[in-house]
Amino acid sequence: MREKHQRQMPLMPEIASHTQAQELEAISAILDSKPIISELALQDLCKSHATNSRAGAKGMSADQVIRAAIVMRIYAMTYKELAFHLVDSQSIRRFCRIGIADKGFKKSVLNKNIKALSADTWEAVHREVLGYAKEAKIEKGRVARIDCTVVESNIHEPSDSSLLYDCVRVLSRLQQGVVDLGFERFGYHDHRRVAKRRMVAIQYARKSDERRKAYRDLIKYTKKTLASANRAIERLKTVGAGNLAALGLLLDLQRYADLAEPVIDQTERRVIKGEKVPASEKVVSIFEEHTDIIIKDRRDTFYGHKICLTGGRSNLILDCRIVEGNPADVTLTREMLDRQEQIYGRYPLKVALDGGFASKANLAAAKDRGIKDVCFAKKRGLNPEKMCRSQYVYKKLRRFRAGIEAGISWLKRSLGLDRCTWKGWASFQSYVWASIVSANLLTIARQQLA
Repeated sequence: MREKHQRQMPLMPEIASHTQAQELEAISAILDSKPIISELALQDLCKSHATNSRAGAKGMSADQVIRAAIVMRIYAMTYKELAFHLVDSQSIRRFCRIGIADKGFKKSVLNKNIKALSADTWEAVHREVLGYAKEAKIEKGRVARIDCTVVESNIHEPSDSSLLYDCVRVLSRLQQGVVDLGFERFGYHDHRRVAKRRMVAIQYARKSDERRKAYRDLIKYTKKTLASANRAIERLKTVGAGNLAALGLLLDLQRYADLAEPVIDQTERRVIKGEKVPASEKVVSIFEEHTDIIIKDRRDTFYGHKICLTGGRSNLILDCRIVEGNPADVTLTREMLDRQEQIYGRYPLKVALDGGFASKANLAAAKDRGIKDVCFAKKRGLNPEKMCRSQYVYKKLRRFRAGIEAGISWLKRSLGLDRCTWKGWASFQSYVWASIVSANLLTIARQQLA
């Protein structure tokens, strides 16, 4: 049965004198002061049918799972690296409540348990951490700064040719798996080699006619592969009943076949017919299909999701909004301000925002919410004296806003928030929130130890 804490605390190694060990000990004290954090994790962990089994090993407690996830994000580890350090590092074993006589956990166990924590749970943990910061008089939420950034998905640079080849190779691999199980071929032929040659020819083509001809061939082989995959799907629905391995292949075939169709369609529209395909209609990855195309400042193109962050005077991240699509910053202002009221029960007295949030309507909305000073980094025709009580306050808030850029840079460089390595939309959200919670805990610990 899943437990919140170990029934009896194991014999723990001594606290090391190293700075990082002291930081982990300070974070551990914060987690101990908020037992509801383990309760929140336990609710998610108990939803898995495997966690309710009374047979086999005891497994990880909810407290161990949340601590392992935090240390993983603080040091930007992979699951393999985390499994090693849970065996090798005395300080990390102590932080994760693993006793001297206890073994660590395999990477598969860590993956299963950490990925079970939902984004909603991480957001609730984030609110508890902010509550601790308020009680400790570290952050009151009276001054806030807001800015947006992009977290990239873990995909390769998308192109029509590479997407078509991805469809061919994945559908071919799955159909080969069907054949290996002893089922008939359903008209399946392996076109992976010729598809790869056409993809390379497209990449190195010097003339548009050569490129278009190679595209037509690649589309043709992709359609043939998709047609045989659809035949396999229809047959597996009848002849594969009762075979669990066949059922798994059927589900995968259906998923990737559904993604291959829009990939073929968008390629024909863009390359063959010369149409412009809107970004909202494009598929940029068949593995991370939730990925959005984010064009920032008309310069750089990113493939992931926009997140809107609110920072405080203490350098804590007070809030995060993970956005679907690529809405303009100006449309997010009121929502981000209202979320501050939900967190602290009142609006901040002063708010500094990036220039993309600036508009007369947003300024009026902020003033209507009782915010005394509102600073947009770019004036965009607004009078600073209408935004703030004086020019001095405006300049001071504009300098204050620039500090969130350093915080975003730190999150990306040190906590891995530049690219999400977890698979799927739900895991993407959990990854972002886990990084923010870990960053806040580390910030509080460092301020307490200073």
